[in-house]
Amino acid sequence: MSKFHFTTAPNNLALHTGDEVESVRLNRLALSAQLQCDNIQFMNQSHGDGVKVVSEYSDVDPDADALITQTPGIALAVLVADCIPLLLSSATCVAAVHVGRMGMTNGIIEKTVEIMEELGATGISAQIGPSICGECYEVSPQMYDEVTAVFPESATSEISHCLDLTRGTLAILRELGVDAQSLGLCTLENEKYFSYRRDKSIGRQAGVITL
Repeated sequence: MSKFHFTTAPNNLALHTGDEVESVRLNRLALSAQLQCDNIQFMNQSHGDGVKVVSEYSDVDPDADALITQTPGIALAVLVADCIPLLLSSATCVAAVHVGRMGMTNGIIEKTVEIMEELGATGISAQIGPSICGECYEVSPQMYDEVTAVFPESATSEISHCLDLTRGTLAILRELGVDAQSLGLCTLENEKYFSYRRDKSIGRQAGVITL
């Protein structure tokens, strides 16, 4: 049975945000101890559609926005500070996916599920962790129109131009036949979590999953 975990502030787990490298390293070691897992694979995320299948742990974080593994004992981590940490689970493989506006439009969710199924995964389920909610994620009118034209479930109000990426993600997963749940927690509204929108924070929390 796969296990998932979502971290909170103030322990920053990201190396790319300007925090001291040694501080982040110690935070990652503390997370490993908490989860009793020495091999937590992080990734260098870029809001793209890159998916990496991990067969063994590496000290070098791969360039990807989704990680998949069939190997017990390897935990997969996705870093966020408003984007969606999407964790996908099956009996034979698991995945950690970074879902933001660009990742959604780039098809990162569909691509990850497709590769999991190619690897033999069936009965995939999903857990959506804390992320910015549909009432807080205001974008430009043009951006709002571009996203909602493709993902109408992400629409909230043409007056506020706020996108509900969680609702859009749930719709995509439902179409793919994935049973999905959301914790329903907003990172901007809840100071337990890092939020780039709220305070331009250098911190990132993580969603972590392992077989």
